[in-house]
Amino acid sequence: MDVGRALTQIAEIHQQIAKGEVYRGYRSVPVAASGVIGLLAAALQPRHIAAQDPVAFVVYWSIVAGIAGLVGISEIAYNYVVREDVADRRRTRRVISQFLPALLAAVAVTGSFVHLNAALVALLPGIWAICFGIGVFASRPYLPRASGFVGLFYYAAGIVLLWRPGGPESLDAWWVGGTFGIGQLLTAVVLYWHLERHERVTEEE
Repeated sequence: MDVGRALTQIAEIHQQIAKGEVYRGYRSVPVAASGVIGLLAAALQPRHIAAQDPVAFVVYWSIVAGIAGLVGISEIAYNYVVREDVADRRRTRRVISQFLPALLAAVAVTGSFVHLNAALVALLPGIWAICFGIGVFASRPYLPRASGFVGLFYYAAGIVLLWRPGGPESLDAWWVGGTFGIGQLLTAVVLYWHLERHERVTEEE
């Protein structure tokens, strides 16, 4: 018997089983907090940077995205380091890797647009939203089914933003902060209603 082949088949079986289970690492509170950060950042963004310095607009929102991202995955990171065993950590890496390609694509497009022509920055809010939607759909096998509505929201928002006329001078902070903030709050509602609410009922019983 080919031991290597048998181990590969076992690993594939485990992977298929894992896809049928909802990942419970994402939690509603950190995700909602990341959305609030997006909304606050939109309200606090200096009005002049979009019109006068599109590159500063990109830098500003890149920093905000980094902070919001760290907040959003804070509980995942804590559980990964402190609580999870080897199997759970493997599963966490698999789930995160589903979203990572879309995130890297957004980073690559952002760098390319800024390098080529600052006028292209006006397209980035729409592209960011669509990339985020792609990441949500890629992660959907591990998320509640209702997460599909979150992905559709990001897709729809991205298409609307891409079709808006105007150049960098028409950039608005709410294009990014509003889209991300609403999307993350919607995600938090899905996570709470379809995962955490049932967990609380089970614990009370």
